[in-house]
Amino acid sequence: MRARAELVVAGHDGRTVVRRLRAQSPLALIPRRGAAGAGADGAVVHLVGSASTPLAGDDVELVVTVGPGAHLTLCGVAAAVALPGGGPGRPSRTVLRCTVAEGGSLTHLPEPTVVTARAHHETVLDVELAATASLHARDVLVAGRTGERPGRYRGTVRITQDGRPLLVQTQEIGDPLLDGSPAHLGGHRVLGTEVVVDAPGPVAAAAGPGWSLSPLAVRGALATAVGHDAVTAGRRLAAAVAAAGPVPAPV
Repeated sequence: MRARAELVVAGHDGRTVVRRLRAQSPLALIPRRGAAGAGADGAVVHLVGSASTPLAGDDVELVVTVGPGAHLTLCGVAAAVALPGGGPGRPSRTVLRCTVAEGGSLTHLPEPTVVTARAHHETVLDVELAATASLHARDVLVAGRTGERPGRYRGTVRITQDGRPLLVQTQEIGDPLLDGSPAHLGGHRVLGTEVVVDAPGPVAAAAGPGWSLSPLAVRGALATAVGHDAVTAGRRLAAAVAAAGPVPAPV
């Protein structure tokens, strides 16, 4: 299944309005009632799966534009479960491309992605920030359902500011030797990351049990946490983000 979706929000009279919203199955974009209308500073749009996805061969892309002074929160409503499909073939692929203009902000809070046995899934998060734009993007990856080995996964994150790279990294799972390495997942099933780009300069590095906070070169930080379950990884990820300082609450 191949699908393309587009979302454009803009600032208008001190609030954020949805200027364009176009989606195709298996992805539906649902604005929260009142959040994209009068009296709201920011827009909240829910990402809803309207069909079973991702399956092998699926290719889904969402292009998001946040205008000057606009504020957008993208929220998931259910976990994405990557499945192998009916037979061998191309991997499933989910791509999110975002542009955030001057004074704008994007908060991306999807639900976890579960990579089941024999699945082959790829994700791309590509964000271009203006100099005064801000970003808060979370990703939680679960390596297999309880009692099963995960399939193959490759996730790439590219974040740039005014054309200069802030963060470029690729994470892969599915190799038993690599997943068990202390330099990788260390035997854990859940990997959580959050990118916070808000403060004008870099933050100090920090670490704790199962989590770390790494400053980015220009500004912002990358929080990383692991755990044997999503609850533990979520708590550790929250501790890492807290070490970066106050993060703007979702609108």
